[in-house]
Amino acid sequence: METIIRGIILYVFLLIIFRINGKRALTEATVFDFVLLLIIAETTEQALLTEDHSVTGSMLLIITLVTLDILMSLLKQKFLPMEKLIDGGPLVLLENGRLLQDRMKKERVDEADILESAREMQGLQRLDQIRYAILEKDGKITIIPKE
Repeated sequence: METIIRGIILYVFLLIIFRINGKRALTEATVFDFVLLLIIAETTEQALLTEDHSVTGSMLLIITLVTLDILMSLLKQKFLPMEKLIDGGPLVLLENGRLLQDRMKKERVDEADILESAREMQGLQRLDQIRYAILEKDGKITIIPKE
């Protein structure tokens, strides 16, 4: 039972930490981010399993984590405010060529990120060519060009 409780606590904790970390972290992983993720995984494994390194304990923990993930997705489907709380929603970062600095700062996105997406998606090179730049909940930036 202790393994299940540890799994639930760490699942919720990691969900909160990664939500606070922001959407852009999901799509712009660097070598540092990868190393950090490996360290988090190892630390989490130690916290989850403590002294129990049995196959049964590991299987019970895997079942607990997968069940939590399924329950979370069902809750997000049933209660839309829950989805917005957990995953966030799309956020306009640029409107009619004008950067919305407060939103960009909060999400740790800069002008170069927007211009990079504009070049990749639409072949645009200047901010004044963009009607909207939208940070999607998966961390990608969608560019809608001006007519």
